[in-house]
Amino acid sequence: MIEPGLDHVARFDADWQRCLRDGRPDPPLLTDYVPDGAQVRLAVLTDLVRIDLRQRWIRPGRGKRIKEYCKEFPEIEHSPILADLVYEEFLIRRRHAPVEAADFLAEYPDLATEVRERLAAVGADADADGEDAENHSAPAELDSAQAAALVADLAPGQRVDDFDLRTDLGTGALGRVFLATQRSMQRLVAVRFSAGASVAPRTMAQLDHPHIVRVFDQRMPVDSAALRLVYMQYLPGGTAFDLLAERRRGPESAGGALLLRAVDAAMEAKGEIRQTDSSVRAEIAELSWPETVAWIGRRLADALDYADRNGVAHRAIKPSNVLFTAEGIPKLADFALPDTTRPIAQDDSPAYRSPEELAAALDPAAPEPDTRSDIFSLGVLLWEMLTGSLPFDDDGDTAATQPHHALDHRKRGVRSAALERIPANCPAALRRILLTCLEPEPEQRWPNGATLAQQLDLCLDARARDLVDPPERSWRRRLRPWRILLVSLAIAVPNALASVYNVEHNAKTMHYRQTEVAQHQFEIFTAVVNVVSFSVGTAVLVYLCRYLISVPHGLRTGVRYSPEVLHRTRTDAVLLGDRAVLVIISMWLLSGISFPVALHQTADGVAAADYAHFVALHVVSGAIALTYPFFLVNFYGIRCIYPMFLSHGEIHERDAARLHGLRRRAGFYLSLAASIPLLAVAGATLLAPSELDKIIVNVRVLCIGSIIAFIAVYILFRALENDLRALERVTAPHLHKNADAASAP
Repeated sequence: MIEPGLDHVARFDADWQRCLRDGRPDPPLLTDYVPDGAQVRLAVLTDLVRIDLRQRWIRPGRGKRIKEYCKEFPEIEHSPILADLVYEEFLIRRRHAPVEAADFLAEYPDLATEVRERLAAVGADADADGEDAENHSAPAELDSAQAAALVADLAPGQRVDDFDLRTDLGTGALGRVFLATQRSMQRLVAVRFSAGASVAPRTMAQLDHPHIVRVFDQRMPVDSAALRLVYMQYLPGGTAFDLLAERRRGPESAGGALLLRAVDAAMEAKGEIRQTDSSVRAEIAELSWPETVAWIGRRLADALDYADRNGVAHRAIKPSNVLFTAEGIPKLADFALPDTTRPIAQDDSPAYRSPEELAAALDPAAPEPDTRSDIFSLGVLLWEMLTGSLPFDDDGDTAATQPHHALDHRKRGVRSAALERIPANCPAALRRILLTCLEPEPEQRWPNGATLAQQLDLCLDARARDLVDPPERSWRRRLRPWRILLVSLAIAVPNALASVYNVEHNAKTMHYRQTEVAQHQFEIFTAVVNVVSFSVGTAVLVYLCRYLISVPHGLRTGVRYSPEVLHRTRTDAVLLGDRAVLVIISMWLLSGISFPVALHQTADGVAAADYAHFVALHVVSGAIALTYPFFLVNFYGIRCIYPMFLSHGEIHERDAARLHGLRRRAGFYLSLAASIPLLAVAGATLLAPSELDKIIVNVRVLCIGSIIAFIAVYILFRALENDLRALERVTAPHLHKNADAASAP
C-alpha cells in the first residue's frame, strides 16, 4: 500500500536529483510539494525538509538553516520532531562546512540538551559534552562522523541494500528509522540506521513474543564499521508518546476509545487505513480508561517477563519504546544488551528510570539493577497513562536533567498531587498495583513481570478486583479482622441447632420412657462426650487454621512472607470449609458411636427400634451440622479471607485447580441441603404411630425450616460459585479460556 503523500516526497527527491544532474540553477520549490491534509501534511513536510536540507548543503552557497524552515512553515517549530531536524542539520553542516558543536547549539538554546543527547548517543561529536577533540582517536572520530553523516543523508525514495526507503519515521537516541519495503521478502519493515555500536539485534532476533517488536536481523550496508542497519517489524499505530498526547487532550472518560483514537491518528499521519473489523478493537472500546491502562500494562509486563527469562533486560522503558499495532496491541521495542545499563545520556530524561538505575549512574559501585528496575519504569509509564502526569516531582528542568535530583524525588515516594489526579473510576486494585511498582526499594516491588501481569489481570475482571480490593467502607473489608469469631459462629450455630433438635426429638420418642436414674446417667455421659469432642475439635481446627490466624495479622503489621507461606495460607483458606466439615463429621461419628453405648449401659434397656431411630435421627442432625457450616464458612472465606492474599504475590495455577475443586464440592453439599426434609420424613417413618403423633410438630418445623434454609443456601451457593469463577479467571486465565472454548457449542 502506497501512503498518501509519499508521491510528493518521491517526486520532490526525483526533481532535486534531476536538477543536480542537469545543472539547473534553480532548485525545486518545497512549497509546491507540501500536501494540504492536516495530519499528513506535517509528516510529509518533515521528509521534504530533510531532502531539501541535504540537497542544498551539497551545493556551495545554497545551505539553509532549520530556523529558516520554521519561519516558512510555523508548524515545524511546534513539532515534536524539531530536535531531530536540528540534529540532522548539524550532521549535514559538519560534513560540508566545519562547525563546532558548542557554537551550533548556541543558536538553538531551547533544543541544546536534546540535540546534545542525540550526538552523544551516536558518537558523532567530539566536543558535544565539552570534551577536546584530542581526547578521541582521529580514525574513530572520522569513522563515526562519516557514518552519522551518511545516516543524515538518507531520504525516502532511496534504495539501501535490500530496502526501498518509503518514509521517515523519526530519529531517536538509537538512530534514524524509516519505513521501507524489503525487496527479497516483499514486506514492509522498519529500518533503523545508526552510527556507533550495535544494539544487540541478533540477541533481540531470538525473542519471539506477541508483545515484543520482532527484530529480524542487522546488516552493514556500507563499508563502515560504525554504521549499522537493523530491520524489524513495522507497527503503524504510533507510540505511547502519541497516546499520552491524546490522553492530555481528551478526557479519560472516553475509555478505550481514547487509545483507538491515538492509534488511528498515528495511522492517518502515515497514510494508513485503520482496521474496521477487529475483535481486539471491539474489546478495547468496551474498557474504561483505567482498565485500558491495565490492559496495556498486562501485556507489557508479560513481555518483560519473557525477555527476563531469556536473559534480556530492557533498561529504557519510556513512551517512545512502546509501539502499537493497527489494532491497538502494545509491543516493547529497543531492549538493551543482557546485563547492561544504558547511560543516562542516551535517555530522554531520568523520568522513567528506577532509583537503582539512577544510583548506578551516579556511583559505579552501586548494586546492578535487575528486572525490578524495569517493573519500576513500567509503573511510571502506566501511572502517566492513567493520570496524564508523572508520579514524581519531575516537572522542573533541574529534576528532568539531573539524576541526583530525580533519585531524591523517587526516595520520597509518589507525590500527593499525583495521587489526587487518579481518576475517580480507577479500581483500588490498579492504584495498589502501581504504587507497589513505584516502591523506592526493589524488595518492596513485584518480583517479576509475571507477577505484575497476574495482578493486572485482577483489574480487568470487575468481580475479582472487587473481591481482592473491596472498597474501604464495604462490609467485606470490615469483617476481615473478625475471622475467628465469624468462622466459629458459622460452625457452632448450625451444630447447636442440630443438637437441640436431636435432644428434643430423643426426649419425646425415647428418653421419656426411661427412669430418672437412667436419664441422669445418660446426661452425665452426654456432657462428658460433648466436652471432650468439642475441645478436641476446636484444637484440631485451630491447628489447621494457624496460618489463617497468624498471616493476616502479620501482613497488616508489615511482615513480608515468602511465596510458599502465602500459597500455603491461600490453600488453607480454600480448604477451610472442608476441614471444618471433617472435624464436624468426626464429632458426630464419635457421638453416634458413644451414645448407643451409653444408652446400653444405663439402668434401663433400650429396644432395637430405639437404636434404629437414634441412628436415623443422627443422620438428619448430622446433615444439618455439616451442610450449613460448609456454605457459611466458605462464603465468608472466599469472599473475605482468601482474596486478601492474592494481592501480596505470585499466584499459581494450583490455586485455580483448588478453587475449581471447591466449586464442584459446593454442588454436592447443595444436593445434601435439599435432601434434609426428605431425610427427616424418612426417619419419622421408623416410629410407631403412637409416637409419631408426639414428634409430628418437630418434623413439620424441621421440614419448613430446612426448605427456607435451602433457599438461603442456594443464594449463598450462587454467590459462592460466581466468586469462585471470578477467582479462577484471574488465577489461571489461559486455562479458563481453554475450558470456555471446550464447552462452547
